[in-house]
Amino acid sequence: MSAAEHVVPAPGIPCWVNLMVGDLRAAQAFYAAVLGWEFRTSSLGSGFLVASVGGRPVAGIGERRPGLAPPSVWTPYFAVRDATVTAARLRERGATLAVGPVALGEGRAGLAADRDGAAFGFWEGPGLAWSVGAESAPTRLDLQTRDVFDAAVFYGEVFGWADEPGIDVAYRRDHVLVERDGRTALSLRGGGVQTSAEPQSRPRWLVNFAVDDVERAVATATGAGGGKPQLPASAWSPDGFSRVLQDPGGGLFTLTQRGT
Repeated sequence: MSAAEHVVPAPGIPCWVNLMVGDLRAAQAFYAAVLGWEFRTSSLGSGFLVASVGGRPVAGIGERRPGLAPPSVWTPYFAVRDATVTAARLRERGATLAVGPVALGEGRAGLAADRDGAAFGFWEGPGLAWSVGAESAPTRLDLQTRDVFDAAVFYGEVFGWADEPGIDVAYRRDHVLVERDGRTALSLRGGGVQTSAEPQSRPRWLVNFAVDDVERAVATATGAGGGKPQLPASAWSPDGFSRVLQDPGGGLFTLTQRGT
């Protein structure tokens, strides 16, 4: 991996997405079939792979330690200027800090859950050249949450959206959009139920990938061992309607028609 692939990501918005799985080979086969991903080993060893399209990084997929129960969860990582400050802000606002900040390669990372239980990470330091909505990266990340405006205040305070140049927060009647330099990076919407017996209905972050043909990708996913969770067949997004899918390990993600 060349030094040219590394940049200091713009703070305040996601700089990467990871998926931890129980069966790394099965996950490779599934996402290669559905999204055309190729894989290479990372600096973290053979148990953690970097997915790419056309040589450009898309996401990370790693193998969980034995004994950790499924389902798998896609986790966004937000770029921050100071991981220690971010951790303090999380604690002050009643979030759960599960890991970190810990030194990892050339940076520092942490894992947390917001007050409603949606999991996310944060990262201080250089990372792969990757930007939500650009090239092969996910088109957007969606937060399914209990209270949209409470979540907007929480994340806005933790990541300092009001103080970061280029970040705009647009409040709609029932959702919130977060833009960076005019490009939608995040969508915060309702529907998360903390007490739901169904894990997929609880507050969580969903990663949205663009494809050339959504219905063909859905058919490929079901043929490769994926499925449609017990959610509406489509979900609202700023770009139209997205299809919600579940990989063989239980990881939820959404698909949007490319170019819409």
